[in-house]
Amino acid sequence: MKQSLAYWCLNGTGWKWNIERICETAVRLGCRSVELVPPELWGVVKQHGLDMALAHNGMPDPVFVKGLNNPRYQEEVVETTKRTIDRCAESGVPNVIAFTGYKWIDVDDPARGEISREEGAVNTVRGLKALADYAAPRNVTVVMEHLNTRDSSDPMKGHPGYQGDDIDYCADIIRRVGSPRAKLLFDVYHVAIMNGDIIRRLRDYRDLIGHIHVAGVPGRAELDECQEIQFPAVMRTLVETGYQGYVGLEFIPTREPGEGLAQAVRACDV
Repeated sequence: MKQSLAYWCLNGTGWKWNIERICETAVRLGCRSVELVPPELWGVVKQHGLDMALAHNGMPDPVFVKGLNNPRYQEEVVETTKRTIDRCAESGVPNVIAFTGYKWIDVDDPARGEISREEGAVNTVRGLKALADYAAPRNVTVVMEHLNTRDSSDPMKGHPGYQGDDIDYCADIIRRVGSPRAKLLFDVYHVAIMNGDIIRRLRDYRDLIGHIHVAGVPGRAELDECQEIQFPAVMRTLVETGYQGYVGLEFIPTREPGEGLAQAVRACDV
């Protein structure tokens, strides 16, 4: 299983590991990629002989708030993502992330009301089609992530207000786009919280999945004995379905990261 370390989990969550340390750890653990790295640091990843499996879309943080579902923001998101697709094509980065966005008509003023789920789906399909058409000749794939809205304990553990909080809803959007350059980012942590039945859904959506994220449930912490998902079984299912992409270790360390990363690599190495 090709595994990838997530930059933000090690640099932006209190540990403040720099890119050199993250890359050195990836190499030591046998991981083949570091993902979601700021563009100015992509060269460092390459210097360590690593891939970068997944790029941010280029939108300001938090990147998942203004999304393709909202006509107010869609043009900005599409144009910004296209510029990132160009950078990915130049640097050999295979995937760029996408989001439905939050359901509010105005994300700065939720009192103004919500975009309906069907309208949000129609808008997202339109935006993803435009991105997929742009990405196709550049050999880049746009992967749209499903996020949970149940956990309100931390802004990086759950995202109340995110419209694409149902994996089946997101999978239907990808099917409606109908392009091999628009795929599903299946985040096992988020799916477990919102939908469950992970293994069945991995099988059902095998043809739609372009990237995988993992983290322990509950808490988005280590893949250890304190969480409820049997990750070896999840990984064996991915092998069974013929998945050829990367598994991003996107958990927030609660202790010295090296120990938890080594444990996660073992859990996902089948």
